[in-house]
Amino acid sequence: MSEAVEPVIPPNENALKAAGAEHLFIHASPYRALANDSDKRILVEGRGAIVTDIEGKEYIDGLAGLWLVNAGHGRKEIADAFARQAATLAYASSTQATTIPAIELATRLAEITPGDQTTAFFCSGGSEAVESAIKIARQFHYFNGEPKRSKIIGRRGSYHGATYGAMSVSGTRPSSEPYHSPFMHGVLHASPPYCYRCDFRQSYPACDLLCADQIEQIINYENPKTVAAVIAEPISASGGIVVPPDGYWTRLREICDRHGVLLITDEVINGFGRTGRMFASEHWDLVGDIMTTAKGLSSGYAPIGAVMCRPHVMAAFEGENKLAHLLTFGGHAAACAAALANLEIFDREDLVGNAQRMGVRLRKGLEGLSSHPCVGDVRGLGLLAGVELIKDRDSKEKFAEDGPELTMLGEGLAQRGLLTRMGSVLPLSPPLCITPEQVDRMVAIIDDGLTEMEAAHGFG
Repeated sequence: MSEAVEPVIPPNENALKAAGAEHLFIHASPYRALANDSDKRILVEGRGAIVTDIEGKEYIDGLAGLWLVNAGHGRKEIADAFARQAATLAYASSTQATTIPAIELATRLAEITPGDQTTAFFCSGGSEAVESAIKIARQFHYFNGEPKRSKIIGRRGSYHGATYGAMSVSGTRPSSEPYHSPFMHGVLHASPPYCYRCDFRQSYPACDLLCADQIEQIINYENPKTVAAVIAEPISASGGIVVPPDGYWTRLREICDRHGVLLITDEVINGFGRTGRMFASEHWDLVGDIMTTAKGLSSGYAPIGAVMCRPHVMAAFEGENKLAHLLTFGGHAAACAAALANLEIFDREDLVGNAQRMGVRLRKGLEGLSSHPCVGDVRGLGLLAGVELIKDRDSKEKFAEDGPELTMLGEGLAQRGLLTRMGSVLPLSPPLCITPEQVDRMVAIIDDGLTEMEAAHGFG
């Protein structure tokens, strides 16, 4: 006779919310957000592309957590890999030793990353990866006899993280300026390749890629011998799902090479299958001198990121030229084991291929929403898609981020069972294991939510 199974007693929801409001400071939120913000919820379970809250309501995870649960929720094999390694050796000093999982993961990344990006520097996440990439770029030039090359060029609208250096190179000054300026010295920003809202009021291809050429103008104006690197996402993600036009990356790669400037490709969100290729750079045969990764590296099962460097970058650090930078949790053994298990799932289930196929389906479905008067543009690659919402198609006037229209739409999507981030560009970045039925359901929810919001606010 089998043993009796104790019934699972659900925790007291009200007590949990009260404790969370008092003791948990939720990121990017005011104090007591769990008690006062209906958008905050307690999630208790996930399976594939679906998450369940404490009340038992199910949602399609339209943003894969925070752009990262690429393999999907509930992957026991990743948890088991972490646990096995943690039980054997969870951690070794990041400066005095390394571990078998760290070596194996670095080797695997060297095999799958673009071009000859063959050496990995491990860290805990995307912001740390960007901080590390900046330091590597500056020391590269110092060791090569050009110590004045310290300036970093970013792009307006890009997002590279929330730590000081990463925030400084991000193109998000309006939101961070009131609290965190002055920013890191020597950071400059250029126009993004945002064709729907071109800074130059031009149209592609007649523009002849002025947005790329502007970066060269900045390099020349600042003096190339003072510029260390250009940092850019292949596709700007949280900054509005901005897909650059054909030729942009070829031009920018040529500009950087011409002036001896390193190109840092930020694949923290783009990487690990998100765009229908293992890395978004592959869409343009792009190889950054330095590439930052995180998020999908472990699909969120462990905090880990990696900076990938090409041989000519690593050559500057040979002999006595050590990297003046370390991170306590870099190369964490159990996190590396989780990442390896995650990548095995990618191979076994062809998640990159599914992202490409489901991305085509999602894009087609979203383009079918163009009859809505508030849909201005639909764009993306793979399962990284965005719907730009506007008040007027002629003027392209934006909705206020905290206005009643977007607030109502966001609440309507959640009530119908879709979690995402609400803004003037509605982002969609679900787990790569999503099914055709779930893709269609996402589109139907957005369709219904737009219909409700437009009717309530007089759009028609």
